[in-house]
Amino acid sequence: MNTLLDEIVTLTRNATTEPTFTEVPGVVIVKGEVPEHQLAAVYVPMVGFTVQGRKTITIGARSIDLRGPSYYVIPTDVPATGRVHTGSPYLSVGLALKESALMDLMNDLPDWEHDVPRAGVFAAAPATPEFVDAWVRLLRLMKTPQDIPALAPVYEREILYRVLSGPQGWRLRQVCEMHGRVRGASVSRAIRWLRTNYAEAMSVETMAERCAMGVTTFHRQFKRVTGLSPLQFQKQLRLLEARKRLVHSSLPVSRVAFDVGYESPSQFNREYSRFFGAPPARSRLER
Repeated sequence: MNTLLDEIVTLTRNATTEPTFTEVPGVVIVKGEVPEHQLAAVYVPMVGFTVQGRKTITIGARSIDLRGPSYYVIPTDVPATGRVHTGSPYLSVGLALKESALMDLMNDLPDWEHDVPRAGVFAAAPATPEFVDAWVRLLRLMKTPQDIPALAPVYEREILYRVLSGPQGWRLRQVCEMHGRVRGASVSRAIRWLRTNYAEAMSVETMAERCAMGVTTFHRQFKRVTGLSPLQFQKQLRLLEARKRLVHSSLPVSRVAFDVGYESPSQFNREYSRFFGAPPARSRLER
């Protein structure tokens, strides 16, 4: 398998610490000493493959140590923070999840019985030779872009199949459940609403009513999918947006606090410092 991993390193040699999008639809590459502010973001539904190096991702109270070669699955938009560890070169590739491709694959597979782990929202799974081999063939298409339309869907399907048959398969099935069941679809709509309206006042009771659920059921379903309560999800969206504005603008901290939905700059300072481990003013130094 080391030969396959070495080939991925070669194929991705032009990637940078910024997300490098490729001609292969849905494939993104990141390598090098990625700054922490870049890894504090809303992660989109994806299969992430840590090829080499080590990264820690934190979602809610759960932190996952990702050592290459390993992969993870994020089934829905979710706020997270991350840190790339020094000591060995870091390289990761990601494949955006397409609902249509996943549903087509699921329709061709038997109804596998699977146990959903009680602990944690997501976890790292060791990359198998078959999983890595499918990734190599997908990434090779960067050298023959004329083959992408015909072959990329085939290799993407194989990667999804390898994940479905592995320990993180239940996470991919969760994507299908979110769109195929009434409750899952309602939670998905609630997540989209929060992504757009994170600065607005939010009542869990009102949101549960919109989703045609009781408050307890809505809270449980939302946390099952995201690993966060609705209020935690909104708060972290606000803090991530605030960090982005602090890094990329010269707006006063108090203005940023109000813009992302806080009514009190002092509360914003406390929650920002608790979440990121440093006061808002320090983010100015990350530019």
